[in-house]
Amino acid sequence: MLKLDFPSSNQPLRVLCLGAHSDDIEIGCAGTLLTWLAREQPLHVTWAVLSAHGERAVEARRSARALLRNAAALNIVTGEFTDGHLPAEYAGAKRFFEQLRVEGGDPDIVLTHRLEDRHQDHRTIAELTWQTFRNQLVLEYEIPKYEGDLGQPNTYVPLDARIARRKVTHLMKHFGTQRSRAWFTTQTFESLMYIRGIECRAPSGFAEAFHARKLIL
Repeated sequence: MLKLDFPSSNQPLRVLCLGAHSDDIEIGCAGTLLTWLAREQPLHVTWAVLSAHGERAVEARRSARALLRNAAALNIVTGEFTDGHLPAEYAGAKRFFEQLRVEGGDPDIVLTHRLEDRHQDHRTIAELTWQTFRNQLVLEYEIPKYEGDLGQPNTYVPLDARIARRKVTHLMKHFGTQRSRAWFTTQTFESLMYIRGIECRAPSGFAEAFHARKLIL
């Protein structure tokens, strides 16, 4: 299988991470971010969570700082949109995105939700991503859920086994508000990474997967 990689450079790789809720980015792409951090190329990250109230906002900030402690730069932005009602608050969310675009510059890569995600908040974020960032590589991550909406990804990031374990440990440590949910388990996160690892023949057996709708080779 042909593998494509980022060119080696002393210039920072600028990444915008977008999530509807405090744990979304970590579930979808924490392993990928840790893998990129292990490269010599510096990583500049803007971390934006739209629905982050009270304890959930605290979780979002603590998690991002812990996960990206080795990043060259980290900017955390949180909003107070109502969980489960982002479509009804569309105008405000669009202004939030426009402000990100103006203040955050031009990221090289945008990590965001998938357009076909059945959670209404996730879909809204994905739609706004494509409306706002039109000259970037957009990678849509996946979130396991009851609706069973996992699709057929076309882009994979193989993960070192140590990084896969660190991702799961990080999720269980930093999101105490979610541990009562039946699906928020180590088995859920490990299983999805293992399935994606099989699909891309990852040497470690683990991978994260994305949907890439536009690529320039």
